[in-house]
Amino acid sequence: MWLPDETFKSIIQHTPLISIDLIVRNEQGEVLLGKRVNAPAKGYWFVPGGRVRKNETLDDAFVRLVREELGIESGITRADAKFLGVFEHFYDDCVFGSELNTHYVVMAYSVGISKNQIKLEKNMQHLDMRFFNVKNELLDINIHKYTKMYF
Repeated sequence: MWLPDETFKSIIQHTPLISIDLIVRNEQGEVLLGKRVNAPAKGYWFVPGGRVRKNETLDDAFVRLVREELGIESGITRADAKFLGVFEHFYDDCVFGSELNTHYVVMAYSVGISKNQIKLEKNMQHLDMRFFNVKNELLDINIHKYTKMYF
């Protein structure tokens, strides 16, 4: 359920957002990144993930994000992933533009998923999605600094 814009702006202005980032590795050890459509981090390659909703358990949020971000309907739960820790992300802008800054408290999870399980499609958050060889491409200026922190 989406919040009305004015309500969400107030939340962004007054509180940190809680989110889950998915560090998805395939059989070759490559990492899945999506090219962000929206601020914050618009135009950068970033790991899939998203906000935890009010009254949504972390387990339910994880399954929903796997479904929405990766196109995987079932079978992968938070128990299947490795918890990497809690991170903070600070941005000078937000989804509504540069009038507000954004603060995320992020729980990062690493999970191995076969390439053929993932439906790499454009979605509301990503113009494109592809696997990166992190060792070779980590210096790419188009990969966001907060994504690089996971490696």
